Order: sequence, then structure tokens, then C-alpha cells
Amino acid sequence: MTKITRIALPAFALALASLPGAFADQSKDDKDHIEARALLQRGEILPLSQILKTALENVPGDVIDVELDREETGWQYEVKVLTSTGRVREVKLNARTGKVLEIEDD
Repeated sequence: MTKITRIALPAFALALASLPGAFADQSKDDKDHIEARALLQRGEILPLSQILKTALENVPGDVIDVELDREETGWQYEVKVLTSTGRVREVKLNARTGKVLEIEDD
């Protein structure tokens, strides 16, 4: 069985991740955000701003959820978008390259 690591990433938290010292005083409950920032600093994942731009170019609408998952093939972003028609679509992207892997209804 494959172990999958999932990190929930509220959009505002990752936006802050690009600011120096943004997580210096975070509690133990926010370890996911600290891990995501470390991945970003090591170049293992792209910044959320770049991922959101790509996701919204492919599925226009409002981002309602973002997750970062560790899959067998590496880190993957899952971006849920609410379209103007009220449909929720999920865009899966390679976290290192930003390549769209899949778009599906949620």
C-alpha cells in the first residue's frame, strides 16, 4: 500500500509563505504550512501564485480549496475551482513543474 502525505493549504497561508519570517511564531498545529514552506524554499514545489495562475488559465473561476499531496510520482497540487456555472472542478498539477496532470469534476 502506498503512503500518501496530504497537506491542506489554505490559499492565504501559502501566499504568506513567500514572506520572510511569516511562520516564525506558528503553533505546532501549523506544521503542514511549515513543511510546505520548506518544500518551496528547497525548490521541490512551485509557489502557489504560479500554480493558481496555471489552474485558473485551464479552469476559470474562484479557487475554493488547495491541497498538496505526496504521491508515488512526487508532490502534486490539487486545486478546486468553482466555475461561473456553479460547477466544482479539480485541477491536478505536478508541484515541481506546474504541468496540468488532470482536470476532473469534483
